[in-house]
Amino acid sequence: MSDFVNGFWGYYVGGIALLGIFWCLWLIFSQRKWLGVSTVKVEDTGHVWDGNLREMNNPVPRWWTIMYVGMCFFGLGYLVLYPGLGAYKGTLGFTTAQEVKQDQAQLDASVAPIYARFAKMDIPAIAKDPEARVIGQRLFLNNCAQCHGSDAKGAPSFPNLVDGDSLYGRTPEAIQATITLGRNGIMPAFKDSIDPATAGDIAQYVRSLSGLAADQIRIVRGKREFMNSCVACHGPDGKGNKALGAPNLTDDVWLYGSSEATIVNGILNGRNNRMPAQEANLTTEQIRLLTAFVWGLSGGHDVTASASAPVAAK
Repeated sequence: MSDFVNGFWGYYVGGIALLGIFWCLWLIFSQRKWLGVSTVKVEDTGHVWDGNLREMNNPVPRWWTIMYVGMCFFGLGYLVLYPGLGAYKGTLGFTTAQEVKQDQAQLDASVAPIYARFAKMDIPAIAKDPEARVIGQRLFLNNCAQCHGSDAKGAPSFPNLVDGDSLYGRTPEAIQATITLGRNGIMPAFKDSIDPATAGDIAQYVRSLSGLAADQIRIVRGKREFMNSCVACHGPDGKGNKALGAPNLTDDVWLYGSSEATIVNGILNGRNNRMPAQEANLTTEQIRLLTAFVWGLSGGHDVTASASAPVAAK
């Protein structure tokens, strides 16, 4: 596909477009003199239907010829004014991206009075406003439900926004920063330094941290390996690090699942989750209302606030 970005293809596409129009003009003039007598004689094609309905080879009417030629010149004029000849941008400088920006600016101006009412309100106050919740819900459904679900309860690898648990905290400031700038959570892969059997022992220890059934003998081996490879991010007690976005491994909240196979896969192959930034798609006012809606999904409740160390989804 990289071959299609060099300058040749612009001339190629433009040449085809012009050749098509000139060929149409040649075709009409080769079959009919300019608004005069046709060079094609009226003749019987020999096709007869229903006994007496005979097909004749008649020249097209004059009005059709005028329309045909007019459309060809219209096409030439369009290609001069607008982009259509490969890399040629047209004399008007029109782009669809510019048109979209203009439409967005008009839309933003039309809804600005609606958002103005919430400009001086803080996030908790906005979350309590019925009209703001309706607007926030629509923003969520249009921009967030594709990943987090229409009920905001997430799915494997997509966080639940209702349970009050978060890698980076549930404060209004943290949520607004996440929506605005996005997040990129990375769990490094250890397949080059940890073998599958050792990863399985670590998985057993991790399961035991949140009270799940685990092999007691493998827990001992897994804890030793955990202290060698995992404490830098998750801490010696496994309660994670909110500044790094490292999950709490003790709270029984699992983003991918709690089975040994799932945990081993995460250890060996790593994880790379990305929350896309919305600052280019939403206005500041829209982000504030969306922040209030998401914050209000758990009633402002933050399960990490009562923990002695950061708690986060895995």
